[in-house]
Amino acid sequence: MGILLKFYNYMATILSNTYFTNTLLTWHEQYNERIMPWKGEKDPYKIWLSEIILQQTRVEQGLAYYNKFVQQYPTVQELAGADDTSIFKLWEGLGYYSRCKNLIATAKYVANTLNGIFPNTYDAIVALKGIGPYTAAAIASFAYNLPYAVVDGNVYRVLSRYFGIFTPIDTNEGKKEFAKLATQLLAVKQPSKYNQAIMDFGATVCKPSAPLCNTCMLTNTCKAYKNEVVQMLPVKQKKPQKKVRYFYYIIAQHKGKVYVKKRPAGDIWENLYQFILVESTTLLEIKNQAQFMQMHHIIEPANYTIKSISSMYKQQLTHQTLFGQFIYIEVKKPLMLNDYTLVSKSSLLLLPFPKFITGYLKDKNVSLNLL
Repeated sequence: MGILLKFYNYMATILSNTYFTNTLLTWHEQYNERIMPWKGEKDPYKIWLSEIILQQTRVEQGLAYYNKFVQQYPTVQELAGADDTSIFKLWEGLGYYSRCKNLIATAKYVANTLNGIFPNTYDAIVALKGIGPYTAAAIASFAYNLPYAVVDGNVYRVLSRYFGIFTPIDTNEGKKEFAKLATQLLAVKQPSKYNQAIMDFGATVCKPSAPLCNTCMLTNTCKAYKNEVVQMLPVKQKKPQKKVRYFYYIIAQHKGKVYVKKRPAGDIWENLYQFILVESTTLLEIKNQAQFMQMHHIIEPANYTIKSISSMYKQQLTHQTLFGQFIYIEVKKPLMLNDYTLVSKSSLLLLPFPKFITGYLKDKNVSLNLL
C-alpha cells in the first residue's frame, strides 16, 4: 500500500504540474497581450541590458531607460567604448547604481576579452559580473532557448499562490524550494515561451494587489484561491530596519563655478557626483548659518555669503530614509578641500547626480539662479 500510495501521489504531482504548465502556455498563446520592446528579442546583449535595467525597477520606469540605452549604445562594443561618466549620466535617476557599475564592467569584459561575443552557456553567463541565477536563466532561455527556469517576483507570487506554499521566499529554504519547483514546471522544449508566459501572467493576472482571480484560467485548481489566502501569499520573513540619514549639501560657488566631487566606493550612489556634504544621523539646526559652518569646520566666517537655504528634501530607498537640505553660498576665496573640483555651471548638466540632488536642481527657482 505504501508503494502504491507514493506512486499515486507522484503521478498526481506530474499531472498537476503538466496541467499548470500547459494552461500557462495556452494563456500565453491566446490571451497574453503584454507588449514590451524586448519580448521575442534574441540578441543576448539587448536581453541582458533589459534585465539589468529591470532589476528592482518597475517596467514603466525601466522602459524609457532601455530605449535610451539601445539608441545610444546599440551594441556591447559601443557601450564598452563609452566614457563611464556618460553612461552613469544616462542611468541617472534609475537608482541602485551598482547595477550601472557592473553593467560597464561586464560590457568591457565581453567586448575586450570575449571579442564582443556574449557567452552562450548558463555557467558562462552567470559568471559575468552583476548577473545572478535569474538574469542568467532569462538570457539563456530567451537568447538561446536553453532549459533554465526564471524565478523572479512574479514567478514567486504565481507559484506560491497556485501551489499554496507558505515558505518565506526571502529565506534560503524558500529560494531552494521555489527554484526546484520552477525547474520541474519548465517546458523544456520551449523554455523561452514558458518563462515569458509565467512572468507576464504574474504581472497582468496574478498581480500583487487586485489579482484577476474571477477570469483566471487556473482558478479552479489554485490552492490559495480555494482557501481564500490569495493576499497572504507570497510570504516574506525579513523586515530590515530602515536607516535614517541626514545630508546637508553646501553648494559653494566661486567665480561662476561650483565645488563637486565623485562619491566614493562602499556607499550608496557610488560614482555619482555631489556638492560639499555634511552628513549626520540626527536633524541639525541650520538657522544660524555661521554657527553651522564653523561647527563643521567648512568655511571661514568672513569668506562666504548665504544666497539661499532649501526646504527639507526626502528620498526613500529600500533600506534607508534620506533627509537633507541645500545651502547655496558664494565664497570669496578658493576653498582648500580634498577631492573637490571646481566645475562650471554648464558642466553640472553633464555630470551624473543622485535623484536626491537632481530633484533640487530641477526646481524652477534653483535652475534660474544656479544653472
